[in-house]
Amino acid sequence: MLSTTRRRTLQWLGLGGVASLAGCATDAPTAAQSLDETEEPTQQSSTNLVDQVAADPTDIPGPIDRREPAEVDVTLRPEEVTAEVEDGVTFTYTTYNGQVPGPLVRVRQGDTVNVTFENPEENTMPHNVDFHAVAGPGGGAEATMTNPGETAHLRFKATYPGAYIYHCAVPNMDMHISAGMFGLILVEPPEGMPEVDHEIYLGQHELYTDKDAGEEGQHSFDYEAMRNEDPTYVLMNGEKYAWTPNGRGPAATVGLDETVRVYFVDGGPNLSSSFHPIGSVWETLYPEGSLTTDPQTHIQTRQVPPGSTTIATMSSPVPGDFKLVDHSLSRVVRKGCMAVVRAEGPEDPEIFDPDPDPQ
Repeated sequence: MLSTTRRRTLQWLGLGGVASLAGCATDAPTAAQSLDETEEPTQQSSTNLVDQVAADPTDIPGPIDRREPAEVDVTLRPEEVTAEVEDGVTFTYTTYNGQVPGPLVRVRQGDTVNVTFENPEENTMPHNVDFHAVAGPGGGAEATMTNPGETAHLRFKATYPGAYIYHCAVPNMDMHISAGMFGLILVEPPEGMPEVDHEIYLGQHELYTDKDAGEEGQHSFDYEAMRNEDPTYVLMNGEKYAWTPNGRGPAATVGLDETVRVYFVDGGPNLSSSFHPIGSVWETLYPEGSLTTDPQTHIQTRQVPPGSTTIATMSSPVPGDFKLVDHSLSRVVRKGCMAVVRAEGPEDPEIFDPDPDPQ
């Protein structure tokens, strides 16, 4: 039987049961459960104005060096915040812990994960979280369904290794994910991950707004644009060109021939990413974030579907800015989808000479 809290949440959402939640749909939705235009919530501009939602790509937990399972405590707070997508353009995001993508959660296969899910009183919407790394109904979505001001708890065992998305899974999940509610959980295998010099974390998603890209002012969410899969922006880490020299700086600055491992998640909610490092290749790549299959090598572009991940490594023997992009290139040029890794060190004209015949 549903608890009072869960029942009240479902009544607020206009649902008679939990079957329509992500990972739990056993039948097609009824007419009363369908999310037609009249049932779409009006997005309100949050009074919580913040300077940044773009997650710092280098601010992630380090590799796990223990070889025994442990209990790991994780706190996620759905935070509705208003921030700039680009200069002069603001939008009210739904986030985990105030950042896009949400925090990278790092555990080991066999660990027990204790999740505290705190929905702050100042929020305007119910929220929850579906972990693709959870072996259980809805990935934890039912257990963490909360109204503003409520807290829920979830415990699960990380039974299989890999990199997996987590995301909001309320009935308007596509809107919540588009507005920023997704992240990545890494379940390391018992032997750990291969050693690298640097690790960074990037998440791609689409933003559907009621104004043109670059039009100054507060942008509201546009459900019709989302239905047509016609985003205003396609972003890495929530802001236009956030981690580039024209934004907040490179996603990472590394030395020559240092290996960079990228944890990449495509929140979607609709578009696949053709993930490519301009001027390099993915030297080692784990498709779909799988750590139980042999990695691919020297991959130029990898398709990452919405709701999935990849783990890819790159390096450079020469200096320069290496752009990480969705190779559906109009998303880069017109909609803001790019991050940069900067390699520093001496030139090597035997490998790359941009001016072989100076005048």
